[in-house]
Amino acid sequence: MGEPSAVLVEETTGGAGVAGLGVGRVPGGLSAGLVRTARPRQWVKNGLVLAAPFAAGRLLTAGECVQLGVVLVLFTACASAVYLINDARDAEADRAHPVKRRRPVACGQVPVGAAYAAGAALAVAAPATAALTCNVDTAGLLAGYVLMQLAYCVWLKHMLVVDLVIVTTGFLMRAMAGGVALGIGLSRWFLITSGFCALFVVAAKRYSELVLMSGQDGDVAASRALLGAYTPGYLRFVWQLAAGVGVLAYCLWAMETGARPSGLLPWRQLSMVPFILSVLRYAVFADAGSAGAPEDVLLRDRALVVIGLAWGALYVLAAVNR
Repeated sequence: MGEPSAVLVEETTGGAGVAGLGVGRVPGGLSAGLVRTARPRQWVKNGLVLAAPFAAGRLLTAGECVQLGVVLVLFTACASAVYLINDARDAEADRAHPVKRRRPVACGQVPVGAAYAAGAALAVAAPATAALTCNVDTAGLLAGYVLMQLAYCVWLKHMLVVDLVIVTTGFLMRAMAGGVALGIGLSRWFLITSGFCALFVVAAKRYSELVLMSGQDGDVAASRALLGAYTPGYLRFVWQLAAGVGVLAYCLWAMETGARPSGLLPWRQLSMVPFILSVLRYAVFADAGSAGAPEDVLLRDRALVVIGLAWGALYVLAAVNR
């Protein structure tokens, strides 16, 4: 079932529970709903698995590329498992959200039990596969990610500030996964920059959600745990602080003592320009309260795409000429 069926269910039930309407029994409805619940549009976030090898600036062998692809798939499976279980737990709360009430579990397309079963299967299979195809450290990282996110779904999302840290850590673990799988050392600058840029995105997302719910008739507190406990001013402070630290860390890395320019131009130092521009551009959406879906902002804003490609080109040139 696609989006129109979800909307039809909402219009006929007012967004409430739809048990017994048979939405999930339509041919293909359950499988399509499970895929939608796994958030295919958000799989782009798992591209952060490539961050550590890219940051290290090393050429990968064919075998390493295959292994990196396997890790990308396994991390996507872990993230999907968390989405499935989270939506099963939050079905009632999601029905109070103007957008999330259209999710397959919330609208009744996917039974809660089916979402739990699919999520549990992926949560167990992905780390086990990593132990067989990659290494123990990668399996431990994936298992730790799943356990941390499940703890977030059950308990930690009810703890003020801690919820922001947990979601940020999830992004950071994605960025670390590729390096752990290939045995690449993770520098302090990589961890600091990745961590605070992730916090910037997470805080901007929460800020946008709060702004959205404040303009709706729905209950802010019911739509997401703790969202009503934050103020726009506090979340704005967090994403501004995180953006500043992330930019500072990247600039310190680029201007690091002993990093002498090589090649035609100081490519590493020049990469600061598109990096800072990308943060400033994303801050436009954060300030406007329209950064609630980071994957949409990153993929649909042409300026951000162009800036990102420019940064990538300069970074590659810096790695090649170092």
